[in-house]
Amino acid sequence: MTYAELKQAAKAGKLPALLLLYGEEAYFVEEAVRLICDSAVPPESRDFNFAVYQGRDFKAPELIDQARTFPVFAERRLILLKDIQDASADQLDSLSDYLDDPVPETLLLIAGGKIDARRKFFKKLKQVGETIEFKRVYDNQLPSLVRDMARERGVTFTAGSLQLFCKRVGTNLVEANGELEKLISYLGERNLVEEEDVTAVVSDTRVESVFDLTDALGEGEAAQALRLLSRLLDDGQAPLMVLAMLTRHFRQLWKTRELVDRGTPQKDLARLVGISPYFLKGLVRQSGYYRSADYRSLFERFLETDLALKSSGSEPRAHLEKLVLEICQSGGARK
Repeated sequence: MTYAELKQAAKAGKLPALLLLYGEEAYFVEEAVRLICDSAVPPESRDFNFAVYQGRDFKAPELIDQARTFPVFAERRLILLKDIQDASADQLDSLSDYLDDPVPETLLLIAGGKIDARRKFFKKLKQVGETIEFKRVYDNQLPSLVRDMARERGVTFTAGSLQLFCKRVGTNLVEANGELEKLISYLGERNLVEEEDVTAVVSDTRVESVFDLTDALGEGEAAQALRLLSRLLDDGQAPLMVLAMLTRHFRQLWKTRELVDRGTPQKDLARLVGISPYFLKGLVRQSGYYRSADYRSLFERFLETDLALKSSGSEPRAHLEKLVLEICQSGGARK
């Protein structure tokens, strides 16, 4: 089942008795859970027909007893089991028997993050019920998703403001949704988002700062790069997260450089690299600052820095500052 099919089923009142919603994209999991709750059980009947359990501490016999209880003055009972990724193997095994004989008048909704789909329980659930996986959003998917989220609220982005918004919020849709709500409140009665609105409202302590940092690295501007690194760390960004984002960015640069060297058509680059076309021009420019040999040595340094950050007694800021200086020396100096 797809998310679109789930929406149609909810609208038609034909939801399945067993439903698993899971995946790394928490925003869509939460949205789908909210959709099911609103569709399956009216607010006035939830006191008697709606129960919520947590994956970490639910007791299967109690949950099954609730699921086998017929709804009170309603067509359906809803049982929501959240954070299923936290459930133990014993808990899942105890719940497995219910899958053989679910009650048609009860909707057992199981939701969570990343799961081990190899487990017997999940394999069985996929056979007898419906499942939807919400995978992590990629950079090239973000602009259209943000545009849709805004449209649902009656707001439109200009091309420039959409690009800036996406750069600043990154691919975390929960964060993107929160920033969008702030932006809409700031707009008041206006419904067109301009670049200055995004600049005024949307926090730039994450992706925007990292992109600025990588841009400074590519340009060989060591002093600017060190200032941006310091700002990220002072704003509470975890050192390992900063390293992860740098590694990801340079992986995209390396891939871009190889594709450009092969003569790949410009129109195909964004798709092959897996980024939004909005970011392509800057990525192509930066990728040219490094040779293939530079990328290989840089990734060795990324690994060394990762190990250093994870060792006891390490000084994260010092390790990252050293890495930043080495990147500037290897690329920017040869422009």
